[in-house]
Order: sequence, then C-alpha cells, then structure tokens
Amino acid sequence: MNTAFVVAMLAGALIPFALYKLFRTLGFEVHEGESVLVTSHGRLATVLDAAGFHFYASKPFPWVEAHRVSRRLDFRDFRAVHVNDAKGTTITVDLWLEFRVVDPKRALFAISDWDTALHTLVSHATTSILGNREFREILGNRTELSEAVRRDIAAETSRWGIEVEQLLIRNIGLLPEISQQLFGAVAARIEKARADVEEVGRLAAAKLEADTDVRVAELEANAKAQYPAAIGAALAEIAATPAVLHAYEALHELAELRPHRTVRFHGFADNELRAVDAAMLEHQLDAAHGATRS
Repeated sequence: MNTAFVVAMLAGALIPFALYKLFRTLGFEVHEGESVLVTSHGRLATVLDAAGFHFYASKPFPWVEAHRVSRRLDFRDFRAVHVNDAKGTTITVDLWLEFRVVDPKRALFAISDWDTALHTLVSHATTSILGNREFREILGNRTELSEAVRRDIAAETSRWGIEVEQLLIRNIGLLPEISQQLFGAVAARIEKARADVEEVGRLAAAKLEADTDVRVAELEANAKAQYPAAIGAALAEIAATPAVLHAYEALHELAELRPHRTVRFHGFADNELRAVDAAMLEHQLDAAHGATRS
C-alpha cells in the first residue's frame, strides 16, 4: 500500500510537468524585444512579434523551423580600418556602430549573412569618404565625417531591414612606420626653423653692430671737426687779453720742454694779480667774447 501511494504521488507530480512539456512542444515563447519567424518547408509561415507564448500546433513537425531575431539595440566595434587619405598617408580608424533590426523578415531573407556584409559595407564607406580628406581634416571633422559615413550606408542597410542609429569615428591613428616618418619630418622642420631664427638673429645683430659703428664714427668725425674750431675760438678769446695770452704761451712752452711732467697753474702771487684784478679781467674777457660774436 505504501508503494502504491508513492507511485501515485510521483505520477501526480510528473503529470503536470509532462503536460507542460507537451504544451511547450506545441508553441513558441517570444521574449521581449525579439521576433520569431516560423518557416514551413523553407517558406515563411508567420512572424511572431508580441512577447509571450504563442500556440502553434504544427511545431512538432520536422519541416517547421523557428528563427529568432533580436530587435533590441545592438552595436559593432570595427577596429583598425585602413584608409589612405588624400595625400596617400595610410591611417587606421576605429568605428563604433549602433543599430537595430526593424524588419526581421528582411534581416532573415534579404541577405544570407548581414553581419559580415555590414562589416564590409562600413569599411568600404569609411575608405571612400575619408580617402578624399587630408589627415588634418579627418582629425578635425570627426563628427561631420561620422555622419557622412552613416548616411552612406543607411540606404543599403535599410534593404536588409536594419536601421543604423549612430556611427562614431572613435580613434584615428597612424601605422608605426608612418608615425616615424612624420615625426622625422616634423623634427627636421623644427630644426630648420631654429636655424632660420638663429641666422636672422645673427644678421640682425651684425647689422646693429655695423650701424652702431657707423654712428660712432660719425660722432667721432664731428667731434674731431669741431675740435680745431673750439681751440681757435678759445685762442681768440685769450688773444683779446695779452697778459693771459702771454701766460698761456709760457705754460705751453714749459709743457713742450718737459712733456713727461704735468704743468699745473697754482694761481698768481700776491704781487702779480689781485682778486679784484682777476674779476675785472674775467669781465673784460666776457665782454671781448661778446663783441667777437657780434
């Protein structure tokens, strides 16, 4: 009796599970954000878009197949796409693509492998559009060029039932050998600019030095030209007073006789010239100088 009770309990537990499994074999469960395309003998029979369980009595037959297609936002990361810019410089470009399937029927039947085709399409569009720009323009206009690539592939992906929502040019790089060549060219340009600056500075300094020498020579020439006139004017003033002229000539003769000694004038002795006489003499000299100028 105990054995029969256990068997009955097991049967009671297994029957709902068996019924559930049987029920599952007669339908399809559709998850949120996906579509299930049911084909019969290779032809599309129906498309199930609503989330939940859908009863389909023909599911157990071997010629019935279910194809699940996600309609959620998806992305692809394309790395190191090689592009030759307008000057022939090879650069590498990384792209970020966001898209979603909007027509599951086209995505399944319009193309056999849209994932591989998408990679080829994006690479071709990137090479075509960026190949007409120079490296500097590509660096400075990433947003504009990203939108240009997105528009270029939009028509083709639409035929596959795919809508491209965003495409971004993430990274732009150079091949190692190209980078070395560019760095070498930049270093050579910097070295040439430094040499040019040094040459300009040297020429400017030489010109300034030459101009200074010319100016100094002009000032010296003017000074030398004015020296005899100044000496002549001084002698003319001295000649107006014979006593002073005689004293000057006496001092000059002494200086010529003993050029190694310094001849200094210590003033007049008490019986030679008084202070009043000296003041009057100075007044006479000034008067004579004024008359000479007149």
